Amino acid sequence: MSVETRIKRVTAPQIADRKGGTPIVALTAYTAPLAAMVDQHADLILVGDSLGMVVHGLPSTIGVTLEMMILHGQAVVRGSQRAMVVVDMPFGSYEESPQQAFRNAARIMGETGCGAVKLEGGSRMAPTIRFLTERGIPVMGHVGLTPQTTHTLGGFKTQGRDAESWPRHVQDAVDVAGAGAFAIVVEGVVEPLADRITETVAVPTIGIGASVRCDGQILVLDDMLGLTGRVPRFVRRFADLGAQADGAIADYAAAVRERRFPGADHVYR
Repeated sequence: MSVETRIKRVTAPQIADRKGGTPIVALTAYTAPLAAMVDQHADLILVGDSLGMVVHGLPSTIGVTLEMMILHGQAVVRGSQRAMVVVDMPFGSYEESPQQAFRNAARIMGETGCGAVKLEGGSRMAPTIRFLTERGIPVMGHVGLTPQTTHTLGGFKTQGRDAESWPRHVQDAVDVAGAGAFAIVVEGVVEPLADRITETVAVPTIGIGASVRCDGQILVLDDMLGLTGRVPRFVRRFADLGAQADGAIADYAAAVRERRFPGADHVYR
């Protein structure tokens, strides 16, 4: 009789317990092959609505649909085994009411098998977060620069440059944590404000364009691999795969035109 050894995924309570501990490693992924690679190294994989721009060529995240998030969420869950998978709730899928948010969050979790959902917004979204968590849906919060509201923010602007706004941002994080979020993404805020938020809330903060002192970090995978064009200042490119891919494609094209490919080893005899 064989015994199947199942790898247990990281859970929301385990992420929550990492407050003040070893930094949480998080990356985005949108496809099964890349999810499998990220899974070997990350604690958390976010199926971010950034897929609208990175994969589908949209100008922003606003046009991302629930169906798109579910499709990519399914691929990432299938491609990974250990890391916790969190799926973004797209614009328009949760803002109307807690009931709307629950229906769509339940659909995301049921159809993808992910471990949690993420939604943007501070104090105004706290009632919705509480509604979801009280009904068994783990929620990751997102404060600071919230890409889904860039039209009202006036663009992708760093938050907290004026100290007068700090209390509002800190209160956003406090309310999100108090409503039951197991972790909070802190995006695009000045470093001392990110530190203040991290020191204040009892749940882990995961920074992106924030501070090294956050409880974890996240980047868009394609950005840090050098597969996208111009990137924000906070992105460090750990590889330049875009240039390598461009060179490989050029070599392939030349080999085809010069009838050097396929060669003897690439055909059936």
